[in-house]
Amino acid sequence: MRDSCFQLSTLIFQLSTLNSQLSTFNFQLSTPLTFTLQHTDPQSSARAGVIHTDHGDIHTPIFMPVGTVGSVKGVQLRDLKEDINAEIILGNTYHLYLRPGTATLEAAGGLHRFNGFDRPMLTDSGGFQVFSLTGIRKLREEGCEFRSHIDGSKHFFSPERVIDIERSIGADIIMAFDECPPGTAEYDYAKKSLALTHNWLDRCIRRFNETEPKYGYHQSLFPIVQGCTYRDLRTQSAEFVAGKEAEGNAIGGLAVGEPAEVMYEMIELVNGILPKDRPRYLMGVGTPANILEAISLGVDMFDCVMPTRNGRNAMLFTAQGTMNMRNAKWATDFTPIDPDGHSYVDTTYTRAYLYHLYKAQELLALQIGSLHNLAFYLWLVREARRHIIDGDFRAWKERMIPQLSQRL
Repeated sequence: MRDSCFQLSTLIFQLSTLNSQLSTFNFQLSTPLTFTLQHTDPQSSARAGVIHTDHGDIHTPIFMPVGTVGSVKGVQLRDLKEDINAEIILGNTYHLYLRPGTATLEAAGGLHRFNGFDRPMLTDSGGFQVFSLTGIRKLREEGCEFRSHIDGSKHFFSPERVIDIERSIGADIIMAFDECPPGTAEYDYAKKSLALTHNWLDRCIRRFNETEPKYGYHQSLFPIVQGCTYRDLRTQSAEFVAGKEAEGNAIGGLAVGEPAEVMYEMIELVNGILPKDRPRYLMGVGTPANILEAISLGVDMFDCVMPTRNGRNAMLFTAQGTMNMRNAKWATDFTPIDPDGHSYVDTTYTRAYLYHLYKAQELLALQIGSLHNLAFYLWLVREARRHIIDGDFRAWKERMIPQLSQRL
């Protein structure tokens, strides 16, 4: 009996050692994120490339559906992968930290295993969400104290804490913790905010370098360029970020109330400084026209809640313009939702049926609208990529933008 117990204990120990060795082996197999620049448009700064991650390749320019709490609202995993072929989705650190929490995510083996999406993922640091909690957060050099929007409980985010949380979530690309000041911020506030963001970035990098991925694959930390709409601050921030030689970089703090022309000016300024051999991610932007203009200025990656949020509110984007599906004109229109659409819902359902679903407040309407809009956004960036490769992106963009602004 003792011999059997001893043999069992030995076997358990050997299995534990083997599992540890396999985990180490898997980590050693992970490879840094790399970016292959394939084509540039001869008449603009638009570019087509491929981002290589341990969970697969991402063909740029790319739009990332927003999966704030680990799910893209109203869209099933099968449709994300098989219907619209989303190559990467986004999650949010603030929301995932509150629900379901890092303990659950670690027990599951990370967000990929928790939600079943086995392709690349990116997590926003939660900075924008925390700093939008006006009145229920306290900002200081160490970090930010805030109260949960769910139950009012008190929490604290420091750069180090955020990196730890993002390690637990396990996204392929994780964002540095930054302050996102309002677009109307006065210069003095913007300058102080930028100094804080740069200090936090150094702390994020230090913590990132002190820790390892938890699930056997590589994670990349992207710094974020801030500076509001002030050219000198944006220049300073872009140079500071470029000097970190990260595997990719992001541009934050735009599309927060400033005129579109000013946003484009800031993007062009920043992209003239950020390294050309690394992917550039414009955070939280935007309309289809915004995306095409930003692509022409050299942006590679986008995310925005607009496709799903507008889809839930009966606004559909198409190549010919936008459709308000609560408009009575669709009540007896039995043509497909979008004959040129890029999801099965576009030709499976009619405009009259979708109008009826919205009027009846059926949940299916929200699902159809969200899936249609995501499919359109992904078609748009893939079509942009095709025209960049073909060398006629600028001419195509100039034709598309007036169409996108039409009301159908």
